[in-house]
Amino acid sequence: MMVLSALYASTAEIPPVKALFLVLQAVVVALVAFATVSFGRASIKNWIHVFIAGIAAVLFIVGINPVLVIIVAALLGITIFPVPEKKQERPVSRLPLPERSFVLMFGGAIIFFLLLFFADPGLYTLATTMAVVDLFAFGGGFAALPLMFHQVVVVHSWLDNAAFINGLALGQVTPGPIVISATFVGYLTYGFWGGVIATIAIFIPSFLVVLGTVPYYDWLRGSGLYQKMFQGILLSFTGLLLSVTVRLALAVSWSVFPAVLAAGAFFSLLMGAEILWVVVAGIAITLIAYGIVH
Repeated sequence: MMVLSALYASTAEIPPVKALFLVLQAVVVALVAFATVSFGRASIKNWIHVFIAGIAAVLFIVGINPVLVIIVAALLGITIFPVPEKKQERPVSRLPLPERSFVLMFGGAIIFFLLLFFADPGLYTLATTMAVVDLFAFGGGFAALPLMFHQVVVVHSWLDNAAFINGLALGQVTPGPIVISATFVGYLTYGFWGGVIATIAIFIPSFLVVLGTVPYYDWLRGSGLYQKMFQGILLSFTGLLLSVTVRLALAVSWSVFPAVLAAGAFFSLLMGAEILWVVVAGIAITLIAYGIVH
């Protein structure tokens, strides 16, 4: 991703490359729209769920921080949803202590952020921003998009809408998860070390959460309060992703060709096509079409 980010930074204004990304932006909108549908299918079962997802979408559209939107959705889940039936499991007598690996990694993360704080305030802000994005991206993958969009485009103005979409497009041609687009953001903002720091920071919370919750998995699984809260959070991401889809779509310069390509990408994903191949096919079709037209 670092290499792709460097190539983008040096070639983004070349006419063929610019034309390629103008069309690929439409494909990215299709990917995010598909992610919205996928989240909706998995989480929305009735009109109460639609209500919570709708509230999340509206709050994000009017400019409320997505972290606050997630908290509101969690509180609504706790308040509205009934307590799920408990499975017959052996009760947990007492909560175990955290794993040693978690303690060591948590200490290493604190040292990492402290060093950045004293060495370079800009890199520290970049790192903490990416860490917050990952920390609140419940559900993984595309769930990080609303948070990253808000922080990168709205709060810090590191990238504009178009550049952000281009970073997502590049992220999809790599074997890593979609949050690898953090490397792109870091590189375009602070160069090579920005890319390195952003890449490290975006994965720290995930590792800490996995290591930290392993000893408490049985307790969390049996907690009705946790299940209701988590259900509300997942619903909020459906609304947040819907809002991001609209925001990204408004940033695209639509014409017949991008619209047809986006529709084809969306329906291909609905039919089960892999995201990587959809993006690769979009690049190939665009290059062929550009060659024919020009």
